[in-house]
Amino acid sequence: MAARIEDYALIGDMQTAALVSRDGAVDWLCLPRFDSPAVFAGLLGTDEHGFWRIGPADSAAAPAPPADRRRYRGDSLVLEQEWDTPHGTVRVIDFMPPRHLTEGIGNPTMVRIVEGVSGRVRMRSALRMRFSYGRVVPWVHRIEDGHGCRTAAVAGPDSVWLDGEAETYGRDLTTYSDFTVTSGERVAFALTWQPSHLPPPERTDPEAALAATEEFWREWVAHCTYQGPYREAVVRSLITLKALTYAPTGGIVAAPTTSLPEDIGGVRNWDYRYTWLRDAAITLSSLMRTGYRDEARDWRDWLLRAVAGDPENLQIMYGIAGERELTETELDWLPGYENSVPVRLGNGAASQLQLDVYGEVVEALHLAQVSGLAHNDYANLLQLRLIAYLEQHWREPDEGIWEIRGPRRHFVHSKVMAWVAVDRTVKLLEATTIEGPLDRWRTLRDDIHDDVCARGYDPDRNTFTQSYGSAELDAALLLIPQVGFLPPDDKRVIGTIEAIQSELLTPDGFVLRYPTSGGEAGVDGLPGDEGAFLACSFWLADDLALIGRVDEAHELFEKLLAIRNDLGLLAEEWDPRRKRQVGNFPQAFSHVPLIDTALRLRGPAGCPPG
Repeated sequence: MAARIEDYALIGDMQTAALVSRDGAVDWLCLPRFDSPAVFAGLLGTDEHGFWRIGPADSAAAPAPPADRRRYRGDSLVLEQEWDTPHGTVRVIDFMPPRHLTEGIGNPTMVRIVEGVSGRVRMRSALRMRFSYGRVVPWVHRIEDGHGCRTAAVAGPDSVWLDGEAETYGRDLTTYSDFTVTSGERVAFALTWQPSHLPPPERTDPEAALAATEEFWREWVAHCTYQGPYREAVVRSLITLKALTYAPTGGIVAAPTTSLPEDIGGVRNWDYRYTWLRDAAITLSSLMRTGYRDEARDWRDWLLRAVAGDPENLQIMYGIAGERELTETELDWLPGYENSVPVRLGNGAASQLQLDVYGEVVEALHLAQVSGLAHNDYANLLQLRLIAYLEQHWREPDEGIWEIRGPRRHFVHSKVMAWVAVDRTVKLLEATTIEGPLDRWRTLRDDIHDDVCARGYDPDRNTFTQSYGSAELDAALLLIPQVGFLPPDDKRVIGTIEAIQSELLTPDGFVLRYPTSGGEAGVDGLPGDEGAFLACSFWLADDLALIGRVDEAHELFEKLLAIRNDLGLLAEEWDPRRKRQVGNFPQAFSHVPLIDTALRLRGPAGCPPG
């Protein structure tokens, strides 16, 4: 069985990522990209679906004891785990060097260095490669190349090469290495992917790669402009967001995993290895406010390429290089994380209408402009064309921010974000010489505002509702004061905040997205329940600060920080019954609002983040 979600650590090279458990097992790694098939898929199945475990010799076969200690090396993505054994202490250092730091074509490489800390410890590496998400057993063979023996695993278009200082042997379709380390001794392994039709990849120098990787992260973190409370949490979240950025294009994945369940044992399992415009847009704003303008520019350029000349057919998500076809399929040979099926590839929500996305994208473009990001004429043209589309379609029902699989509705949050899109564009026209129908769009802005206040507000309960005519609440309504739709001291805003606190809080004080219906399909068209959505809980902390309840905001924020794992990572949700993280991991849409809330709490009450 895979580890608890929060027991995993993230390592990556900004083109793909691996999850490493406390027992020294790599249970998830897709090669060569985030969205490529996994060569280790034990996360969604069993050891039979692929893993690479390094640990004290008696524990290299599952179940294995967890490391006694683990940490990232400073502000980096280099992981250290240590085991204390009766014979001594051993450390395993895991990382993936960014590909631009390596020679040649920049193959994806995972490096694992075993270091003796004290005594004399017998170690074992157990490597079981299973291509195509655990379905394909590769042809494994050994090759002498003049520098020693290499182990190659080949299956179809893919090959993976293991280089190491310890001898290997095969047993039960698994590659093993047994060796001993003493105090100060280091034994290194490097696992490198290469297209199978090409010659063998160059060997990696593990020690040089380690030094270069640590230097890369030191230099990158040095650009962070955030100084204030919670800096450790902010920096770790920024590193995580950087790790989720696909360096060649600037696209940002929502998470590096697929099908980690929102409801353990249930069907709420989705593939998050794509770029959601909403998630990426709010990520851009967080990066810009913390000093990372290059990443913000790269994402804006990615957006312009992905949308191309067709903003009328804007998708809510794309592949990491801008791909549009993300057909959803199921992998029926994988039993799922803790028997949560189906395991899905692709994402059917890509074809949904989610009107709020227009607001998030335009808000990001607006922030880029007012923050002085280099001028881009096409960005302005795209913004105008998006508003022209919204002008014709804002009155339509949609699937909304939560990507419901039930009937479309007139979601209040979608209408609010349509207002944001128009409002920011009106401001663009007022502040520049760009031409557009300013008076008409001012009227459009007022029309949307009036419509929301008339049809999306329940005066008897003094709260906005999830959709026009509904009684349900929705945590996305917490964004109303944050985007400037209404001021924080408006009685309707305060009433909505208090209604959400009354109806959507879990017993431990975190926020559900909306009511779910247990065994029957609810508003989202799905059976089952889910955990508290962490982004919504950060939004509540923001709102509490905005309305002057700053002590409560700090208290909630610190409760949220306390449920991060020991490495500072967050999944999508928190299961209040099982007291554990659930959903894809780590989740950009959790780490971005963490940064935003820290920025807001840094300043006087009511100040916007920044």
